[in-house]
Amino acid sequence: MSNLLKNDFYEYVNGEWMKTAVIPADKPATGGFQDLVDGIDKLLMTEFNTMLATKNNIPQGKMKDAIAYYELAKDYAMRDKLGTEPIQPLLSKIRDLKDYDDLNKQLTDWVLDGFPLPFALDVDQDMKNTQQNVLFAYPADTILPDKTYYEKEHPQGENLLKVFADMTIAVLEKMGHSQEEAKKIIQDALAFDRLIVPHVRSSEENADYSKNYNPRSFTEFCAYAPVLDLKDLVETLVETTPETIIVTEPDYFDALNELLTEENFPLLQNWLYIHTALGYTNLLSEELRQLGGTYARQLSGAPSAMPPEKAAFYLANGRFSQVVGQFYGTKYFGEKAKQDVQHMVQTMIGIYQDRLEKNEWLSKETRTKAITKLNKLGVQVGYPEKIPAFYEKFTSKADGGTLVANSRKFSRIVREDNFSRYGKTADRNEWEMSAATVNAYYHPFKNIIVFPAAILQAPFYSLEQSTSANYGGIGAVIAHEISHAFDNNGAKFDEYGNMNNWWTDADLNHFEKLAAKMIAEFDGIEFAGGKVNGTLTVSENIADAGGISCALAAAKKEADVSLDDFFTNWAKIWRTKAREQYQQLLLAVDVHAPAKLRANIQLQNVPEFFETYAITEGDGMYKAPANRVHIW
Repeated sequence: MSNLLKNDFYEYVNGEWMKTAVIPADKPATGGFQDLVDGIDKLLMTEFNTMLATKNNIPQGKMKDAIAYYELAKDYAMRDKLGTEPIQPLLSKIRDLKDYDDLNKQLTDWVLDGFPLPFALDVDQDMKNTQQNVLFAYPADTILPDKTYYEKEHPQGENLLKVFADMTIAVLEKMGHSQEEAKKIIQDALAFDRLIVPHVRSSEENADYSKNYNPRSFTEFCAYAPVLDLKDLVETLVETTPETIIVTEPDYFDALNELLTEENFPLLQNWLYIHTALGYTNLLSEELRQLGGTYARQLSGAPSAMPPEKAAFYLANGRFSQVVGQFYGTKYFGEKAKQDVQHMVQTMIGIYQDRLEKNEWLSKETRTKAITKLNKLGVQVGYPEKIPAFYEKFTSKADGGTLVANSRKFSRIVREDNFSRYGKTADRNEWEMSAATVNAYYHPFKNIIVFPAAILQAPFYSLEQSTSANYGGIGAVIAHEISHAFDNNGAKFDEYGNMNNWWTDADLNHFEKLAAKMIAEFDGIEFAGGKVNGTLTVSENIADAGGISCALAAAKKEADVSLDDFFTNWAKIWRTKAREQYQQLLLAVDVHAPAKLRANIQLQNVPEFFETYAITEGDGMYKAPANRVHIW
């Protein structure tokens, strides 16, 4: 048997592919997930261009507006001709601000029109009463992707800020500023950004999302920034005055008054200015589109901007995501595949229930509640029966035909819809992801798992693959999402999605010790010039462990079981070739461990893997039984 198999299973399965795989010039990576995304993009771009060429063949409904928006986005001749003209009124609006009173006079429209502010408001489910929608308040984002990038010893932080500054100066010059003016604007904006940094959380700190639940009285919230009329803002955004607002990062809001001083107003003004200017570059001329993406490409390592036609498709697909998803799902997702995947889901739920019933470390009380949560789990496969009603208001070209005008109109519709949901009952069945998205998710506030049509294809799933290969692919993804209901985050929410401790103290203590083992298993592993953060990635690693373990148990129940097919496809779905800059970015901000480690380390926790390939002490893939981590 191959030494490579015994020493690095991921390389054994994917090595030949790695030698020949080419990362597209406009992408940071290629591989299992990314290849499917590319395939979906090509398929839908062909559909879009066919509809554009023969408009009589466009399906009835909102696809007509999606194609009209695509036509606007694709008209680079008009975009080049207009230059920066479409956003000059927006820039003037910020330039004309004299003080906080000026801002207060237009604050509600400012929020609905999507202008930046040093905080954000949003309506979402109450984490302790998920039937109801409540108001959340979030801090501003930093320019660098994580606060750790601002530390002196960070290898990329200083250079990234220079790239950002140089890009912004170049953009501002294109928008009519002298170089001297542009330098002053970016200097002020970076100064305000620095004021934000000490008060926001890192990605690691935010990995525990129960920390985001910090209710504050409406009076307390309004007192965070006396210079802004937060009371009037909130009361005009939502129908009824809220008693409480959920503040995600109290430390930031406690410091907000210190940030919003009269002395800092010019810094804030220029911070608002650059975020607005940069935020619209992808809707302007081709030159500005490419220029405005410089910093993002530096972060990801991609040498080239997305080709113009593809960028136009991404704009339309992003804006009409659920419309396009429903079109894709209806046309390309078969009923046979849906039934097959639903069968796998029910099989996996049965495996999970059996494991919970036989669990030796949970008390009967906690075990019963865990099974109750599992039995209340909602399952959505393929595509939704209906899409959000706000899409009915999306009518392209109604505002004189400019891309910017249409984009702003649609964005406002979405924001108005979001705030209109305040105080109303949440819809458990509403999808939050397009059916044309290569992904899957567990929603802790709804206690549902969702598998969009786009991920239900090879190598994850195919009617042409063996049953075991499908279990090693989509089966493990299904079980992974179920496992999120019982990871270190999901375990804090009950069967209704409410944040509610349903564990006994002893069980919770034992679970936290097991989670600590999972943290230790990944923490500090050197990868791509950085190190894995075990705390940041623990929830996904727990879900991966549960996913592969339960999917394997399901595969073994089938008559045609092949453990080699199962393990091989598990390694295959994680195959990834990525640029180093992108890998380092993910190490800092992504809750998932690097793909290669997800493949190999989880296999080292599975006894059947060692038996199948006769892996013993001394082999690179070997791990002593005492060091293997088992939770579910």
